[in-house]
Amino acid sequence: MPIARPSASIALEGFELRVVHLPLVSPFTTSFGTEHVREAIIVRALGDGVEGWGEIVTSPAPLYSSEYTQSAWDVAVRHLIPALLERGTLRGDDVAPVLSPVIGHRMAKAGLELAVLDAALRSEGRPLAEYLGAVHDRVPSGVSVGIQQDAAALVRTVQGYLDEGYVRIKIKIKPGRDVADTAAVRDAFGAIPLQVDANSAYTLADADLLAELDRFDLLLIEQPLQEDDIVDHATLARRLRTPVCLDESVVSAKAAADALALGAASVINIKAGRVGGYREAVAIHDLCVGAGIPVWCGGMLETGIGRAANAALAALPGFTLPGDVSASARFYERDIVTRPAVLEDGHVRVPTGPGLGVEIDEAALDEVTVAREIVRRAA
Repeated sequence: MPIARPSASIALEGFELRVVHLPLVSPFTTSFGTEHVREAIIVRALGDGVEGWGEIVTSPAPLYSSEYTQSAWDVAVRHLIPALLERGTLRGDDVAPVLSPVIGHRMAKAGLELAVLDAALRSEGRPLAEYLGAVHDRVPSGVSVGIQQDAAALVRTVQGYLDEGYVRIKIKIKPGRDVADTAAVRDAFGAIPLQVDANSAYTLADADLLAELDRFDLLLIEQPLQEDDIVDHATLARRLRTPVCLDESVVSAKAAADALALGAASVINIKAGRVGGYREAVAIHDLCVGAGIPVWCGGMLETGIGRAANAALAALPGFTLPGDVSASARFYERDIVTRPAVLEDGHVRVPTGPGLGVEIDEAALDEVTVAREIVRRAA
């Protein structure tokens, strides 16, 4: 199911980059640390009479992946943006090929691609969802629950999200906060759709411990081992009844194909930032559909920009499991778009306007901006 029709071409004049700091409504704790403020890079593509927006979903430190805010800013300003501006006129479809000589830096590439796509699709009045191949006008919304102070606090937090209407619960786990926490949630809420996310916190030596999670009838266990432990994931998958889902390990369609060939996963979490862009995300989706492998859309605590794009992606036919496209209020009291995502009967609507289908709240964006730079095409 490849993208059927390319985007329009735009004459690029420059890019604006902003580092933003958005306070979280509550701390978000995973196996690799606690966030109180979401740091990301907002990208604005400046075209001839049109502009587009993207989001680079890095964090301040290289803990989730090797990418982090300052590295993404540096590579974007020094290498990626000059390569795009040298082309002058291009389509969103052209961004990945133009940037391919630069190794890695997928989150930076994805944010730039999204900004160019948004501008190009706005110029032709075409929604991103239509461009990607979406078939749904709303997507089921799951919620990602960080590690809480104790199991009792976790149960209270999950209860709150269930009361709000979320249709799937994902809890973060790490050594020492795994089996007991999962048991507490399952005992409190019965047969709710439940999954766990380890963020690479374990090794194959923990296989017996991880097998204890089998009794909780989980949808999946996400990224239990390190991202480069594909063979170990295959070994672990044979020892568990719980489906193994890969996140950090899948950085491209090639990586996804290799993981599936080895039997390292039976579910794939697709994050556009992690794989280098929304076109590559669609390629992974298509690969998994062909292999009969379910996929779902993960999240990186995106602002309304990335959240709108994720909703469009999650509306493709192969996304058969609820993803992390939650309401904006899950993370932010004030988002940087004028109409943030809201939860409606356990679902989030897919934007239908041109491009991303959302408009920027300029005052809110200015309020959370801590650094700004414009790179323009040389005369």
